[in-house]
Amino acid sequence: MKDPSFRRSLTLFRAFLREQQDPAHCYTLLARDAADQVEAAYGPLAGRTVVDVGGGAGYFTEEFRRRGAQAYLFEPDSGELGEEPATGTVRADGYLLPLADGVADVAFSSNVLEHVDDPVTFLSEMVRVTRPGGLIYVSFTNWYSPWGGHEWAPWHYLGADRAVARYRRRTGRRAKHTLGENLFAIHVGPTLRQVRARDDVSVLSARSRYWPFLAETVPKVPVLREFATWNLLLLLRRCP
Repeated sequence: MKDPSFRRSLTLFRAFLREQQDPAHCYTLLARDAADQVEAAYGPLAGRTVVDVGGGAGYFTEEFRRRGAQAYLFEPDSGELGEEPATGTVRADGYLLPLADGVADVAFSSNVLEHVDDPVTFLSEMVRVTRPGGLIYVSFTNWYSPWGGHEWAPWHYLGADRAVARYRRRTGRRAKHTLGENLFAIHVGPTLRQVRARDDVSVLSARSRYWPFLAETVPKVPVLREFATWNLLLLLRRCP
């Protein structure tokens, strides 16, 4: 996969800065971009079966369907589904998907792994439902990324409690995320070692999801990768 353009990165970043004000624009752009990445790694989505794990309001699922895929959304939190969930949405936990082994051509998860307290089990379930030769797409925001604290970043570098307290003072409302409850400190190095140690997947690419250059180089550099990756994208092939 070639490194994306600087223009693409800037467009996504600008949309992300307005995510709270215009989530539909932000996530529609992100869904198109993610679908492009899946097709670059795996080929056209038309006719493929795609499992979107933790896809929230369904922007990714809808984009996959626009490209001809049979896409299904599995989301455990009804509050994330929006007023009109995508047709065929299933309320289900990513730890235990109500699917048979090997039913998906593509198992997809965007920015979910940092919100689960057992990422190894979560990944194992995605692998289980993917057919041999199929693609697993997983991205997450690592803790030491400038955006690791989500809405209370970058003050998470001074500690989660301080960051959350500052957010409440500044906005007058409670933060959506609480460390250890619905946000967890996940790191690039340990995640890469865990994935590479598996015998049921091969790593096609481990890259910074949004960087316009050196996207695969940054995650290879210890220490630096924990700060500079921002968001790690793993493209995995399910082994026979």
